[in-house]
Amino acid sequence: MHEKLKTDLLIAGGGASGVCAAIQAVRMGVKVLLVEETPWLGGMLTSAGVSAIDGNHNLPSGLWGEFRQRLYEHYGGQQAVETGWVSHTLFEPKVGNAIFQQMVDEQPNISVRFGYRPVAVQKTETAVREVDFSNEKGDHLFVEAQVTIDATEYGDLLPLAGCEYRSGRDARTDFGEPHAPKKPDRYIQDMTFVAILKEYDSDRDMSIKAPPDYDPAHFSGMCKELSDSLDDDLVDCRKMLEYGRLPNRKIMLNWPIKGNDTFVDYIDMNWEQRRTAFQAARNATLNCLYHLQTRLGMKHLGLTDDEFATADRLPYLPYIREARRLRGIDTLRVQELIDPYYYGKYSHGIAVGDYPLDHHHDRAPASITESYPNIPAFNVPYECLVPYQVDGLLVAEKSISVTHIVNGCTRLQPVVMQIGQAAGAAAALCVNEHSHPRDVDIRCLQQHLLDSRMWLMPFSDITPGDPAFQAIQRTGLLGLLKGEPVAHDWENRMYFHPQEPLTRQDAVDAFRAAGYGGGEVWPSLPAQLTRSDFIILAWTLRGRPQEFNGSLPFEDVDPSNREIAAVHYAFEQGWVKDIYSCRRLYPGKTITRKEGALLLDRIVDPFNLSGKS
Repeated sequence: MHEKLKTDLLIAGGGASGVCAAIQAVRMGVKVLLVEETPWLGGMLTSAGVSAIDGNHNLPSGLWGEFRQRLYEHYGGQQAVETGWVSHTLFEPKVGNAIFQQMVDEQPNISVRFGYRPVAVQKTETAVREVDFSNEKGDHLFVEAQVTIDATEYGDLLPLAGCEYRSGRDARTDFGEPHAPKKPDRYIQDMTFVAILKEYDSDRDMSIKAPPDYDPAHFSGMCKELSDSLDDDLVDCRKMLEYGRLPNRKIMLNWPIKGNDTFVDYIDMNWEQRRTAFQAARNATLNCLYHLQTRLGMKHLGLTDDEFATADRLPYLPYIREARRLRGIDTLRVQELIDPYYYGKYSHGIAVGDYPLDHHHDRAPASITESYPNIPAFNVPYECLVPYQVDGLLVAEKSISVTHIVNGCTRLQPVVMQIGQAAGAAAALCVNEHSHPRDVDIRCLQQHLLDSRMWLMPFSDITPGDPAFQAIQRTGLLGLLKGEPVAHDWENRMYFHPQEPLTRQDAVDAFRAAGYGGGEVWPSLPAQLTRSDFIILAWTLRGRPQEFNGSLPFEDVDPSNREIAAVHYAFEQGWVKDIYSCRRLYPGKTITRKEGALLLDRIVDPFNLSGKS
């Protein structure tokens, strides 16, 4: 059977990023067709069983925050999902799927087709115009769209669309990354077939038969009781299982230390080749379970029967940590994560993350030793989603334009969800303006994302509920007021310090970055600024507009004082509206960074300081 459809936006892949892209796009007024190969929505969070969120606990940005809130409501609050020590948010995959299905069903302009994979792409000149999908029966679905998003798990549209892409480890000379190997190779990150287990009653025997190729030595060192060496610094096996404890007596088996990770070079395989290769990975996870049941005597620990409708009860998809990586307009490199202000990478950010550079190479066929530098919380530039040469296409999920090393922190679920949401917003702008992704006005896109309660700068000490949030985000993106980057274990930070005093250096740097002169004014400023100091400074940089002798709404500004003209000008321009109320300015009070951001946002209008991407 052949079917032909037409839509505004086509999204190939209904995973973590695809669902978020669809929801954001329809909220901006476009029609979406979402095509997914599995019977579920949510990808790695659901279909792959990785239902323990990595990172961004204090950055619940956009749809990731909405999804988490629905988990809280389903289970009965935040504490109800803090069940394992690997994450603050753990849930049953079937519940995650149900929530994603509900979020999609609430949008009448999203249509979903399950069971189809992309097999071909038709282009008009350099732009993607139609994608051909096929299912297991050999049926074909031809979809024509103004814009297409590749949100597949593997980046499968990239070769079909003629996009340049990379895979494996980059050479040190490719991007100047000092932590990369001298020579490139094909060692992508290990993948995992996660298992969702359940602790049945102690008298139940849930033992499975020994799977093919079972070798107990493969799991030596998995946990303390399963180690051949007394010197191994390992957690005990009970704590290992608590790592992925889910609600309702379930356990996510996704253990990286001599556990159920598997190396498969699947990047350029076709479906049938992947199916064959993945069977070995499925067996590896069943072997791991068999090992726990026999060596530890945990016969009551078995595969749950109420999650995946597969023959072996394992997930519909493997957990893919690394896919094809687009050659985009920009490529995010590790040195730009380490020192983002030096490289100016924050200004085009569309998604934030706080996870460290975490790679899985334990099962690679060659011994791999990598060192990963500490990084602060980061953001992802929009240009990493845009192909270098091909139009009409945006790339999401784990296939954005980053290096192999950077993939270690951009691949996590919250980051991928935000990348999808940003891709959906950008696609909607393209549909509405009849333009290509490379022509999107970055400030317009960022404003839409801010209006969708997304963080674009990873300031964890200010939230969208604060009236100053957007002003702080905009001034932060433009580097007018910078944050403090901090590398912090498994939850990196970027602090804005909104309640700390705004210093003279802060103000000087901010106005200089905004293009204001006034070098002769800077030395006259006190080291610690007051509210009136800052207002007088801005007024002076505006050329000292005419004096005013009328009345002001502030009772505590003396008409004979030097700040009267500056304060009136600030009032007339709307700088101080709703910032200072109750008819009192307290002009001698120390100004905070939060107040400074609010005033700067109105004085210099940051999003109109630079143009398009």
